[in-house]
Amino acid sequence: MITEKPTVSQVLQNIRAMGVQEQLDLLERIAVLVRDSLPATTPHSIMELEGLGARIWRGISAQAYVNQERAAWDG
Repeated sequence: MITEKPTVSQVLQNIRAMGVQEQLDLLERIAVLVRDSLPATTPHSIMELEGLGARIWRGISAQAYVNQERAAWDG
């Protein structure tokens, strides 16, 4: 037996007929479905950023830079 897939309009019509609690339950279940279908990701460490931009600062004195910035604040 072949059954046709319901249209989005039909699904929305059924959802509107549900009570608020049922709608919230459905929403949570859909969120779990979508979340579970996402590819697994590996958590990142802040340490991965170590050294990023180091070449930009090469040859620049940190203290001289801070002094220059502070002088700019004073106008």
